[in-house]
Amino acid sequence: MKKLSALLMALLMVVGLTACGTTPPPAEEGDGSADRPVLRVAMECAYAPYNWSQPTDENGAVPIAGSSDYAYGYDVMMAKIIAEELGYDLEIVKLGWTGIIPAIQAGTVDVGICGQSITAERLESVDFTVPYYYASIVTLVKADGPYANATSVAELDGASATSQLNTVWYDVCLPQIPNVNVLPGQESAPAMIAALSSGRVDVVVTDKPTALSAAYVDPTLKVLEFEGDNAFEVSDEEINIGISMKKGNTELLDAINGVLATMTEDDYNRMMDEAKTLQPLSE
Repeated sequence: MKKLSALLMALLMVVGLTACGTTPPPAEEGDGSADRPVLRVAMECAYAPYNWSQPTDENGAVPIAGSSDYAYGYDVMMAKIIAEELGYDLEIVKLGWTGIIPAIQAGTVDVGICGQSITAERLESVDFTVPYYYASIVTLVKADGPYANATSVAELDGASATSQLNTVWYDVCLPQIPNVNVLPGQESAPAMIAALSSGRVDVVVTDKPTALSAAYVDPTLKVLEFEGDNAFEVSDEEINIGISMKKGNTELLDAINGVLATMTEDDYNRMMDEAKTLQPLSE
């Protein structure tokens, strides 16, 4: 993954030289203030620490369109940076996970900044920026459960497991557990965590930020991080998180890539650490 990241960032230095100096792509007339277009960003607003809902604008949270609530988290931090750098007003649109890509395709939102892996399957439907986060895959279990001391995927043998629908975790990782009992996928990250907390499943597979946030909120949960041959087999594309947008929108793609080219993996980790400390105590 490090080699891939280095290559991508090297390529983007070329893109950034041209993209950063351009004016932002136009938005529909009347969408923004007198002189600024609107960047409509889709996310679940229920996927801490990437994004969540809260009742106030504390810490710089952004209003959710059509709601009295506000959105914040890593994805909102990133959306604010991009909007500011490109001269946009920012609008956060709350959508269910499975509705984000269709909304991008329909043009009702401009981008998805929502913790999406850059998979080959998704690239058939939307375009992606270079990664704006690199998320390793981990296992979440009950701290006093039968799998609390597992040190490998093999030691999860026979577990009942679930994860979020239409994710690498559910489609790619769960089938790698020997004799696994795969339960129906969950519509959201909070739902999959609730299934584990309530004892309906033994194991949830997710990414590291989501798991650490869940364990922070609920100390009865434990994060297992397997390494090397003991870990889940995933490709770089399945753990690189990107910003999705309508296929062929190269002007917007190049502009956002230009912003990301000015940031480093250390910047991403610092922002994620901040998001984890600010997340609400419940979702």
